[in-house]
Amino acid sequence: MKILAISDRAKYERMDPEDLKAAGDSIVFVPIDASVADAVSAQPDAEVILADAISPVSAELIAALPKLRMICSEGVAYNKIDCAAAAGRGVYVTNGAGMNAGAVAEQAILLMLGLLRKVTWGDCAVRAGKQIEAKNMVFANGEDDLMDMTVGIVGLGAIGKALAARLVPFGCRVIYTSRHRKKDAEDELGIEWLGLLDLLVQSDIVSLNCAVTPETTGMVNDGFLAAMKSGSYLINTARGDLVNNEALARALESGHLAGAGLDTVAPEPVTSDNPLLNLSDRAAGCVLFSPHVGGITTGSLRRLQRHMWANVHALERGERPTCVVNGI
Repeated sequence: MKILAISDRAKYERMDPEDLKAAGDSIVFVPIDASVADAVSAQPDAEVILADAISPVSAELIAALPKLRMICSEGVAYNKIDCAAAAGRGVYVTNGAGMNAGAVAEQAILLMLGLLRKVTWGDCAVRAGKQIEAKNMVFANGEDDLMDMTVGIVGLGAIGKALAARLVPFGCRVIYTSRHRKKDAEDELGIEWLGLLDLLVQSDIVSLNCAVTPETTGMVNDGFLAAMKSGSYLINTARGDLVNNEALARALESGHLAGAGLDTVAPEPVTSDNPLLNLSDRAAGCVLFSPHVGGITTGSLRRLQRHMWANVHALERGERPTCVVNGI
């Protein structure tokens, strides 16, 4: 089976070398920013595309590969793949739903704790020889306990549920909103469903854990942020496309938000003119970034790779792949 991988070969060699070795010359790698012409030229008879989650798979590329049968996102996200064009051709689009849920949930908690405990500021103070001054400032101003927070989760898919399961033992009150109420999760974890507006009003921390769709793109706008509690925090380990950067910058500059923990910022790669990188010194100190690595743990990558290869082998056997996201 001919495979076009829009990705980094070294990642496959590190995570699942046996399947890569078995594929031999049937798999060809191109960079994630390869043009359509270069991708088609590299593997014109591709039956499968394995795509980095931030690599576009356009309708033009899908149309240019007449033997294409399946597109596998290496991650959970698939918003860069033209799912409608693939469905029109009868091409499966799959993702790795749930494979990195625990890792992303851990990253969200890391960002929450990092903001509440002012980890970056404290580290800098100690390195600058100001440990006692910093300690006295904490005595004077205090720091918040995660256990005292109401955390609102926007989107209770695999990652949102994994996050809730890890927050409950901290002692947090956990509330969530989603398109469909999930009574089983409520009963299992002791969490509460609320509509979005009520969730924003009641949450000390709002965590974005929903997919990017036409309806959710830019959902974190001025109105969304204004509805959040004064002094609350925004956490985004989902996708930067959910957030209007200018609106978030305004909420941070005004002091309405106490802070933001961002594992992902749009566009990616993040550019130097992004408003979230050009905040005043005070507002910049309220933001904790990580470089979109929440799901990139060794265990998660290994699970994602094995899931993709399992789908390739299923297709070879004439079976339906799992985690199909485009309705085929």
